[in-house]
Amino acid sequence: MGCFACFDGGNKKQQRSERFVGVNNNQPQRKVGFAGGGNSKQQQRKEAERLASEEARAKAAQAAQKRQEQFEKSAAGRAARAQMQGMAKQSANSNKGEPVLKWQMT
Repeated sequence: MGCFACFDGGNKKQQRSERFVGVNNNQPQRKVGFAGGGNSKQQQRKEAERLASEEARAKAAQAAQKRQEQFEKSAAGRAARAQMQGMAKQSANSNKGEPVLKWQMT
């Protein structure tokens, strides 16, 4: 498990980006015009920055997933997994049916 147990490796971002033409799927980019008569340079720049940042986030998520997989395969990753399993086993056997909090009336 480890620190990235809930990390999905960017799958949600990739699925979301696949809905847009030209993002992470090597298709030519479509220009979308507005009813006002076209995109201004500022709007085009913002859109380009948004696409670039989305691609950078997707690449970062892939890199993080790759690092996590490499860590899990390494000796340190196996040791960390064994330690986590040992701690889970110990905490499951520690109270053996006794209540965690004991109250005493005086």
